[in-house]
Amino acid sequence: MTSLADEPGITGSSEPVRVFLDCLAQQDFERLASTFSDDVHLRALLPAELREWEGPDRVTKTFVRWFGNTQEYELVDAGLEVIHPCMHMWWRARLRAERLGDGWFVVEQQAYADIDDAHRIQRLSLVCSGYKPEVPAR
Repeated sequence: MTSLADEPGITGSSEPVRVFLDCLAQQDFERLASTFSDDVHLRALLPAELREWEGPDRVTKTFVRWFGNTQEYELVDAGLEVIHPCMHMWWRARLRAERLGDGWFVVEQQAYADIDDAHRIQRLSLVCSGYKPEVPAR
C-alpha cells in the first residue's frame, strides 16, 4: 500500500488518521500509539462480541494482537474521508499467522475516529469482518 500522505482533499485534522494508517501498513505499533490521546477509547464490534478498551497502552496492544506476530503481512487497501466532525477510515489486510492456521487470511475493518484538540485520536468505533481464509481468484 502506498502512503496516504498526499491523498487529495484531506484536511490537516486528518493527520493522526493518516499516520495511523501508515503505521498499520508498516506494523509500526510504537508510532501508532503516538496517534492516540491519553484517554483514547476503542469500541469494536467483532464477529463474536462487542469489546471496549481504554488508554493508549491497551488500545495499542489490541492492534498488536490483531496485526502483529505474523509470518507475512500486507495492508492491501486503505482509505479515509472526512465526515465532519469525525473521520471515516477503512483498511483490508492480508496475512499469514501461525495463530490463524495454514494459508493466507484477509481481514477488513471500518472505523470512525473522533480527533481531540491536540490532533490525536480520542475515540475509535470499529467494525471487523474477522479473519477469513483467502480464496484464490478463479
